[in-house]
Amino acid sequence: MLTPVVLGALAVLLAGPLPWLLSRWTDLRRTPAAAMLLWQSTALAAVLAALGAGLSLATDRLWAPPVAPADVVVAALAGAVTAVVLARLLLSGHRTGTALRRLRRRHRERVDLVARVSGGVSVLEHDLPVAYCVPGMTGSRIVVSRSTVRSLAPAELEAVLEHERSHLRARHDLVLEAFAALHLAFPRWVASEAARREVEVLVEVLADRAACRSGDRRALLGALLALAGSPAPAGSLGSAGSALAARVEVLRDTRPHRVQAAAVVALAATILAVPTLLVVLPWLAGLA
Repeated sequence: MLTPVVLGALAVLLAGPLPWLLSRWTDLRRTPAAAMLLWQSTALAAVLAALGAGLSLATDRLWAPPVAPADVVVAALAGAVTAVVLARLLLSGHRTGTALRRLRRRHRERVDLVARVSGGVSVLEHDLPVAYCVPGMTGSRIVVSRSTVRSLAPAELEAVLEHERSHLRARHDLVLEAFAALHLAFPRWVASEAARREVEVLVEVLADRAACRSGDRRALLGALLALAGSPAPAGSLGSAGSALAARVEVLRDTRPHRVQAAAVVALAATILAVPTLLVVLPWLAGLA
């Protein structure tokens, strides 16, 4: 009977206080891959704990004879709540994914009508400097304006393009989509908004790092500053997107931070392992 209580408390902790604390640990951005793993582990562990609390309560009531009528009622209520949580997750995932794909498809169609394609990049005749990508399972687009092409040096432009290519290669849109779905599925008191904002920053930092590996760090810094404030359409990923000042600070830090990265990966593994073991081990013991 203790397992459902522990899982319920863990779900509350992983859904509220922990994401709130992690969003204020800004040094995590200096190890973006490990930080992303930590955020994903926290979100997945919160879902596992929430679902596992209901399922373990139901099985505890039904697996230990004698089973009283009250046990059946409690198990049914626990199962119903678990089904509602799962249904909300699936529904929010469907709604989020459908809306984003429709939005991106329409934007790609409009870009194809007005843009000129040069070297695989869609160039818009626009006075504002813009650079962004429109992800998709097929037919992704990298879009820049003529103003961007004219205002950036060749190395700066290549750094921006590599930034966008990195978004498309790594499918950062799917990561953002998952956290958007969680934000839609859970109540307002859950810190999913903080998680979503921080993950938006991390995908940009990861793309920045990828651009620096194949190009000049100073060129990327110059390009980001030149594009500061440039708009990006809804559903796209823009070079001058989230938390530009924070990203510039991270780019200027060239230290490896290996100890922090290892510690964060270990923390992510621990957070994911705890609810998994709490869910699996009692069931295995009951089957034995």
